[in-house]
Amino acid sequence: MDVTHDTGEDERSAREPREAAMARVREPISLKAALRRARLESAERGDAQDELMGAAVARLDLLREQLEPVFAQLPEDCDLFDLGLIQGEKPRLFVDMIAFVELTRDRRGFRFLQDTRNGRVLLAESDQTDAITQAVADYLARRLIEREKALTAASNPAIQPLRGIGLASAPGAQQPPPAKPPRARPGFLRVLARAFGFLIEVIGSAVFFGLLAAGAWWLWKNYLH
Repeated sequence: MDVTHDTGEDERSAREPREAAMARVREPISLKAALRRARLESAERGDAQDELMGAAVARLDLLREQLEPVFAQLPEDCDLFDLGLIQGEKPRLFVDMIAFVELTRDRRGFRFLQDTRNGRVLLAESDQTDAITQAVADYLARRLIEREKALTAASNPAIQPLRGIGLASAPGAQQPPPAKPPRARPGFLRVLARAFGFLIEVIGSAVFFGLLAAGAWWLWKNYLH
């Protein structure tokens, strides 16, 4: 009797999990429960991203504090640079309008980049703030030298291109052919001389024909009449 009782209990214990599983299968799928689980997972991922974003902003902010004494040494009349931290999907520490520092993909190092006409150029990359600070200082120095050259060229007319001369003033440039001098207009005396010469020619012709007529008349009167 005891064996039979034990066997019945074993069958009931084995049948109960199967019945519970079949009951769960027959239950309708709850969209609310799925939405609840999705919201929890999204919140967990969002918290992780927020933590990473906060860590990136904190590292760039420390770099900004380290760069502030360097920017304090800039000339007062220089408005080329503006140190500012931009918080967004990808935080960046801008040095000016075309150069900025951001974190590497693993968020362990810094990348100093510059936008140029030929694309984005990597100026420096390091996981040490001192190295990036030195790279930014070197960049500021190069930009200041370019600014000084531009100001010198603008204030010194001798090194500016000569207006009105063009390429003819450059060494080795092909010289244009000399312009022909303008033809002088005949003056009053020249006109008067031409008129006087024409009058002499007319008078001489008249005298010649008069003498010829007088000689013919004399011959006709003395010998032919």
